[in-house]
Amino acid sequence: MPKFAANLSTQFNEYAFPDRFGAAAKAGFRAVEFLFPYDYPAEVIKAELDKHQLKLVLFNTAPGDVQAGEWGLSAVPGREAQARADIDRALEYALALNCPQVHVMAGVVPPGADRGAYEAALIGNLRYAAGCFAPHGINLLLEALNPVTKPNYLYASQYQTLEMAARIDRPNVFTQLDLFHAQRVDGNLSHLIREYAGRYRHIQIASVPDRREPDEGEISYPYLFNLLDEVGYDGWIGCEYIPRGRTEAGLGWIAPYLN
Repeated sequence: MPKFAANLSTQFNEYAFPDRFGAAAKAGFRAVEFLFPYDYPAEVIKAELDKHQLKLVLFNTAPGDVQAGEWGLSAVPGREAQARADIDRALEYALALNCPQVHVMAGVVPPGADRGAYEAALIGNLRYAAGCFAPHGINLLLEALNPVTKPNYLYASQYQTLEMAARIDRPNVFTQLDLFHAQRVDGNLSHLIREYAGRYRHIQIASVPDRREPDEGEISYPYLFNLLDEVGYDGWIGCEYIPRGRTEAGLGWIAPYLN
């Protein structure tokens, strides 16, 4: 039976961020994820998790200067000091919030830039991060982002992240299989799920093409949920979609899985 985590960055936006924890718990979720915790002290988030008996299963390293077009720094040559400071800060939050995995954001490669230099920077920073997180049993994740949603991100394809994780070659570095992005770029989701079971440690979902609730669009999610059970996936599935209206009104699809 699949396990679902509410994404508090995209869901329950009817509420202020601290109130989304209670709304998610009331809706039946037992776990949450979000993009970034850094606007709040860890103890504030921990209090909400404890109050509502929720488990935090994923968050990201800091994105950098989003207004300037940044979306992660770990692959940006010359920014290693800031990237590693962001990694250290993420570790502090992960320990305080008892979070078992962190997505390390790579970054955007400007047109015409030396992609090899960006890959080399990422490998160095991820190996540093892996060494920091491993003693605490925390995994690090790499995620491919489709080029429509995030143009020029270091990797768009699941096969690129799989290759990069192999190059980093650390036992606590895995991929994050976002099925929305994967369908937009790679397709053949059943192949990805079957062939690479064990190499992805977190999954996210949304409809394609509109990134809404997973009960519309071109992906048959009930089929894929059954397939994930078949291959023995025991991780969480993050609901990183943008609700059509109020979050609670669109949760009919998940009711069979929350009982």
